[in-house]
Formats: sequence, C-alpha cells, structure tokens
Amino acid sequence: MRSGYTLAAVALGSLLATAPAVAQDVYVFDARHTLPMFEFNHLGFSPQRGVFTNATGKVTLDRTAKKGTLEVSIATASAQTTPALLTVVKGEDILNVEKFPTMTYKSADLVFDGDNVVSANGELTLRGVTRPVPLKLVSFKCGPNPLNKKPMCGGEATATLKRSEFGMTVALGAASDEVKITIPFEAAKE
Repeated sequence: MRSGYTLAAVALGSLLATAPAVAQDVYVFDARHTLPMFEFNHLGFSPQRGVFTNATGKVTLDRTAKKGTLEVSIATASAQTTPALLTVVKGEDILNVEKFPTMTYKSADLVFDGDNVVSANGELTLRGVTRPVPLKLVSFKCGPNPLNKKPMCGGEATATLKRSEFGMTVALGAASDEVKITIPFEAAKE
C-alpha cells in the first residue's frame, strides 16, 4: 500500500514540475502620471472638484487566464481643492485625515471583455469603513511605452459612491451624497 502512495506522490510531483508557470505580469503605478480626482455637486448648481496628489498602486494581470488584481492606496492628507473647501474636506466630518490617513481600494476580480480589462469588483476602505465598490475601467490598455519601449499599462478607473455610506453625512443638503471618483493612471511593468 505504501508504494502506491509513493508512486502517486512521484507522479503528482512530476505533473506539477511540468505544469506551465502562471503568467502574471505586475505593473506598478507611476506617481507622476496618477492623479485621483473627486467630484460632488454643490447646492444642486455646480460640480466641485478636487484631487489627491499622493497615490500608489499596482495591477497584476494574467491575460491567459483572464484574471487579475488591482490595488490603490491614497494619502487622504494629499487632498487639494479650493482654499474655502479644503479645510472642510480634510476635516473631521469628511475625510478626517488625522484619524484616517489612508484610503485603499482592493480588487481580486478584474473583469475582461475578450482581451480587454473593462471593470474591477473590489472594496473601498474609507474612514475605517469597507464597502464593495465596482470600478469601470475606461480605455485600459497595455503596450510598450513609446519613449523608453518598456511594457506599461494605463487607463482611467471611475466609480460613483455615496459618501453617507462611509460616515460622511455632514451638509447632505448642501453637497451631494453622490461623489464621483476618477483615477487616471499609468503603470510600468515591474
């Protein structure tokens, strides 16, 4: 009986040794070309916008298996907007940058349409609250960088969320509950 187990173990080991390696490519965000933006409506009259100037991230792709991951980390204190709004946006009632210095997005479920990545199903953690937030990936593509010929990917991730679901309920009558997030990014192959 023992020799049967040994033979099975040897056969399994041989099979694993000859199995093809997983073809995953990792692309790391280029901070110089990644600028997350947010937009909300003020008093029902005008869109107000801001950016985050400190974001990191990476995309992992297995094009053969049509799978991948996406991770983004944003320093909340890097928020920039008009001087009149900046104190409010960074303050306790909105981002609360002192208590929650980072917001993160993590997805282990990239959605492909043929060879193209079109969306990501993942979770956003903001102000200590983690909720599912799907991202749409617009014009996501990979190829050689035209300047240095190194492999890169880029595109734009977009989502709309309700700030009240993350504990930001102040001034809901003055500023919209819905906030649009847009993350244009470029990422170089590791």
